[in-house]
Amino acid sequence: MASRPGLLTDWPWTPLGSFKYLVLAPLVIDSIYSYATMRDHEKLLVVALMVWRIVHSQVWISFSRYRTAKGTKRIVDKSIEFDQVDRERTWDDQIIFNTLIAYLAKVYMIRTDSLPFWRLDGLVLVALLHAGPGEFIYYWFHRALHHHFLYSRYHSHHHSSIVTEPITSVVHPFAEHIAYSLILVIPLVTTFLCGTVSIVSIALYITYIDFMNNLGHCNFELIPRFFFSLFPPLKFLCYTPSFHSLHHTQFRTNYSLFMPMYDYIYGTNDKCSDSLYETSLEQEEDKPDAIYLTHLTSLDSIYHLRLGSASLSSHPLSSRCYLLLMRPCTLMLSFILTFLSFRSFAFERNRFRDLTLHSHLVPKFSSHYKSLKQKKSINKTIETAILEAEKKGVREEELNGYGEMYARKHPKLKIRIVDGSSLAAQVVVHSIPVGTREVLFRGQITKVARAIVTSLCLNGIKIWLVGDGISKEEQKMAAKGTRFLPFSQFPPTQLRKDCFYHTTPAMIIPDSAQNIDSCENWLGRRMMSAWRVGGIVHALEGWEEHECGLDVPMVSPHGVWEAALRHGFQPLVLPSLETNNSL
Repeated sequence: MASRPGLLTDWPWTPLGSFKYLVLAPLVIDSIYSYATMRDHEKLLVVALMVWRIVHSQVWISFSRYRTAKGTKRIVDKSIEFDQVDRERTWDDQIIFNTLIAYLAKVYMIRTDSLPFWRLDGLVLVALLHAGPGEFIYYWFHRALHHHFLYSRYHSHHHSSIVTEPITSVVHPFAEHIAYSLILVIPLVTTFLCGTVSIVSIALYITYIDFMNNLGHCNFELIPRFFFSLFPPLKFLCYTPSFHSLHHTQFRTNYSLFMPMYDYIYGTNDKCSDSLYETSLEQEEDKPDAIYLTHLTSLDSIYHLRLGSASLSSHPLSSRCYLLLMRPCTLMLSFILTFLSFRSFAFERNRFRDLTLHSHLVPKFSSHYKSLKQKKSINKTIETAILEAEKKGVREEELNGYGEMYARKHPKLKIRIVDGSSLAAQVVVHSIPVGTREVLFRGQITKVARAIVTSLCLNGIKIWLVGDGISKEEQKMAAKGTRFLPFSQFPPTQLRKDCFYHTTPAMIIPDSAQNIDSCENWLGRRMMSAWRVGGIVHALEGWEEHECGLDVPMVSPHGVWEAALRHGFQPLVLPSLETNNSL
């Protein structure tokens, strides 16, 4: 939101929230009906163009976040936090708006199936009109937006994002986007009036705008040197991500849309543009201090990868109804990840003081770990990831599981393998209210469960332990006020309104942690699973021993808990019965 929001700041469908696409329902229904009845095929092209723009933008989002995780050719070394994710979750508003305008233009201005598929003269005219009046008018309008009156009411909303992502490019107040649309539609309207417009020129021009917008707002340099070496004048016709990044950090330079020539003509080009471009190209991939190796859990956990939807991954995983509607897409993505990906890959980069943590994904679901057919493939993938980390000089490798076989198979590893079970067990132990004398465990016996038993027995507490996988029938047998404390990474289904449900073992991360803009499955914002925290603490403390295998963790349980608190990680408060009933 701008510092002093002006007229028409909010989009008309803001009250609809996640259901804003319902405004397009009549359009989609009419387009399909017109196509089926052979009345007007071109209406369906408007819908197809909308879908293409969404897919195109999502590809840029995923590509950008993958490159950002690696750190290669990074421009601005700052983090993205939840406030930016929340602000930019409306990036698709402009696609909805443009689709509505295009559909109305089709219905009221263009006759049924009257547009030619291709016209070269129209395409050339669109390019000339964009480079001329389009870029020129945008340049001066953009400079006007930086006047304190318009900036405080509108454009400051866009500039709230210092570290840009592709979707930052289209996050503007409604009034501002109306103005942009009027400017950028000039080439298309002109060619329409001249009778040279075509389906290809419309599609290519809109794709060009989306492509350049997304490219320019990446936080890494993408255009290689030879691009400008082949034809030096391209420097004035095509901007780079580093060129536009300076506009977001310096504010009063580099106003051009896609073609920097107007900044050079009017003397507003930033003098650091060339040097920042060269420096960004030399930026090497981050050398992580620790790598967190994890895997997918449920099918819907795909949407909690930072590489996917920023909006979905920034909220705890839940049974949201629209996830059921997305199930075909979910199944397709799961197939691509699990059957077409054979190696782990980086999907997130975090900073904890002086510690750089990379998160790598083993493209398998929890169900695959229970399959004998997948065992060899999973072990090979994990082993490859460990050996690659060893070559890079990584100190720690955090495993979301056990890992003793890798330590035994490669006894000379300099890297330390940590599964984080020590801290996970201590988180559960410290979640049990003081004064408790008996604890009943249900489910499968796990390493964490055994560690909890050891800790509780030392305190003289009687327990029954079965492990993970509590059934619905067992929950129904629990007395009123029972506290369910999960010791696995899967929370139990909350059937009882008269009982307490704690989160899976997790801790609140310190304020010093950077680039935290997504949630970890069912956990809330700025919360991290105890297994992951255990590996981070292991690296921060510089402990030399492995922590893996089925035996009781080698790290001192109490020691790792004290170390976690010392580094700023905080325990979660057990919810009260009143809070539980209000859900």
